Formats: sequence, C-alpha cells, structure tokens
Amino acid sequence: MSLRTSTIPFKDLINRQVHDEVMQKAVANAQETIGRNRQKMIDDLGHWEDWRDRATQIRDHVLANLDAYLYQLSEKVEEHGGHVFFAETKEEATQYILSVAREKKAKKIVKAKSMVTEEIGMNDALENAGINVIETDLAEFILQQAKDAPSHVVVPAIHKNREQIRQIFHDKLGYNGSDTPEEMTRFVRQKIRDDFFTADIGVTGCNFAVAETGSVCLVTNEGNARLSTTLPKTHIAVMGMERIAPTFKEVDILITMLARSAVGLRLTGYNTWLTGPREKDHVDGPEDFHLVIVDNGRSKIIGTEFKDILRCIRCGACMNTCPAYRHIGGQGYGSIYPGPVGAVLTPLLGGYKDFKNLPYVCSLCTACDSVCPVKIPLSSLIKKHRDVMVREKITPITERTITDIFNYVNRHPTLWKVGMNWGAHAARWFIKEGKAPLNIGALKEWTEARNLPKGDGESFRNWFKKHQKEEK
Repeated sequence: MSLRTSTIPFKDLINRQVHDEVMQKAVANAQETIGRNRQKMIDDLGHWEDWRDRATQIRDHVLANLDAYLYQLSEKVEEHGGHVFFAETKEEATQYILSVAREKKAKKIVKAKSMVTEEIGMNDALENAGINVIETDLAEFILQQAKDAPSHVVVPAIHKNREQIRQIFHDKLGYNGSDTPEEMTRFVRQKIRDDFFTADIGVTGCNFAVAETGSVCLVTNEGNARLSTTLPKTHIAVMGMERIAPTFKEVDILITMLARSAVGLRLTGYNTWLTGPREKDHVDGPEDFHLVIVDNGRSKIIGTEFKDILRCIRCGACMNTCPAYRHIGGQGYGSIYPGPVGAVLTPLLGGYKDFKNLPYVCSLCTACDSVCPVKIPLSSLIKKHRDVMVREKITPITERTITDIFNYVNRHPTLWKVGMNWGAHAARWFIKEGKAPLNIGALKEWTEARNLPKGDGESFRNWFKKHQKEEK
C-alpha cells in the first residue's frame, strides 16, 4: 500500500461510494456512537477547552524545536542499545527495513496497526522480497485478506459489515463458522497465535516517542502490539518525524486527548512504553531494536502556511464528525489518510497531481475544527489548498475563466446591474421544471442532484426596491 489506495478515476470512485449503503450505514452508526461516547468523556473530564489549549501548545512547542528533540530522541535510543535511521523518503524507509529483514534472514514478520507503514508501502516492499508480512490487528487482518485499504485511521475496516467479513474469511481462510464477532475473532486469534511465536521480526508504528528517555509509546485496543514487540527477536518501530513528546508529562496529556477523541474512552485497552531492546537480566522483549524516523515530505511542511497539520495525533475525530465522510466513507478519498485530515495532509505529502480533488471533498462546515483535540484549523487549511491550486493554475481552465469573468463583473457595478437584470429575465425563459437547456459539466452534475429555482423574471435588486417602497 502507499498514499494512493485506488486507481479508479476520482468521480467514479465517489459515485461508487455514495451508492454503498452498507458502508454508509456503518459509518453513520460509528459516528453517532463514538460522538455520544466522546461527549460523555469530555463532560466527565471537564475544562475541555483548557485541555485542548494545552495539547496544542505541546504540539506547537515540539514542532518549533523539532530538530533538537529529534537529536535528543536519537541519542537516548542509541544510549539504550537501539538503532536509529532517519529516512528522508518512503523509499529510504522501506529499503532500511528490508535491509534489517535480510540481515536477520527474516521469513515472517508480524505487524501491529500502523498508518505510517501504510503510507510508505512497507508491506508491498517486504512481500515483493519474499517475506511474509502478517497484520495482527483484527481490522487490518481483515483488510489484508480482502486486499483492501483502510478507510479510517482508528477503525480501518469500518466500511465492512460482519456478513462481508465472514465471506472474506470463508473465501480466503476456509472459515465455516457463524458471522458473530466473537466466533470470528476466536478464529483469527487461533490463526495468528503461532505467528507471534515463529515471527523473526515485529513491526509497529509509534503514537508518541519520548525524547527525554528514548521511549516509544503504543496506544491500542488489542494486545497484538505487545505480542509483536515481546516475542520476536527484533522490533522495528516506524514513526513520522513529528510524533514526539518532550517528556512523559506531555505524553500523559496527549494520550488523555487521544483516547477520548478517537473512540470515546478514558483510556484505551493497552498503553505500552518501550525503551530499547531488552536488558540482560530480562526474559521478555526483543534482542534488537530499530527506530525508523520518516520524513517523506514532512520537513517541507514545517514553517509553511500548512504547518498546523503536523500537530495531528491521528485520533480520527475529524472523520467521526465530517458529513462528507459520512456519505462517501474513507474509501472515497482514495488515500491512506481520509477525511478532513487527509484532505489537508495527503496533497502535501503526495502532491496535487494525484490528490488535487481531495480539498474539494469538503463543505467547509467547520465541524472538524470544533472537535480536533489539538485545534488544527482544518477547514481553513482545506481552503488554503484551493487558493494555492488557483494561484498555481491547477484548477480547470473553464473554472478559472468563469471565476475571472465573475470577478471582473463584480468589480464594475454597472455591468453587475445589467447582468442581474438580464439573468433574471433569462432564467424565466430558460429554466424549465428545474433544468437548464444546457446540461453539461458542473451544471449537469448540479441538476442531477437538485432542481434549479424557478425564475420569475425579477432581479433581487428590483424586488428589494419594490419592498422598500411598500414599507414606506
């Protein structure tokens, strides 16, 4: 996998998603359930806006001093016997991981859920080299069997119901049990239990790295991450370069915000802190530890008008409230990072050539702004993307021409007045039963979903003047 998850043309992808009733029902239920639980946890915590302010300050402080904290982190990891690799590109990251796997003569890798490894396409790189990679997170395991991409940063298989999951297990793994979550979970656990014992390497992401101690923090709702880091002889942690906290004091605040915002819990099921490989007198843990710190375009965002997006802690709160996401789901974005955060981050990491449509998958309702635990102005950043694309002439020439004409007319009152009067009369004659005579382009797409208002031949200015006289 990599940033791009689909080769289907964007409009076709959207059209497919808006007709996926299973996905829409699942997303709606998840948004409502998580939303209720989130609000309850926020109310119980109290002083939520103060918590948001503090979390924002922490993330801003880290980003402003990122070079120093990265240096401190790497020094501490190596001090504890670990290895650190800075990867400027996704290719450098995957090649390093592959080199470690070859050095260890690895044949099997167990992997905990990680968005950054999806971003860099780690699984494909390893599997192309003949190494078996097993996703051990239940949802990610489902998607791996289905050869599908995640559609949410926290609930990756949200677009599939249990009947679909049972069919996947039946077709791929010979499962003949019921579609109850309990029975299917037991089946998967039994299937991958031996993999933990026989895997040569365990791979995880990193929610937060603690610069002061060189520790890696993993936040999960399953025990798979602990097994992936405890049983294999080698542990590789992969992290985006911005995912740092100065001390455990700051991690405490960030985890408090993460758990409540992501799934509406005070604390997730498993919170694990790992510091280097195991010590000599310990029996659990890896003999070798590698931390891969991924840039992949992040350094180019620092100091720009989009820098606020690097505050993101991958909680998924923006997706859990977004009305656009509710209708098209994560698959509709064609990106590893969907929803409002994906609409901002993905074009920055992957470029406008492949992801120029994402900033337009947004109504600018600002709901995401109000729920983000680190106060990222997502709607404003999405609008900035649109501004950039206009300035760089990435938007369609027809759109730019129409906008230029509108702006010109808008700057000349006489032309505007004539245009409004003419348009009012024209609408009366041309709009029939909510449709225009020329149903092409954007106008066609508009009228397919809604009717145009019936024209009465009167402009707003004339209507307003008439009513002013009547009031007098």
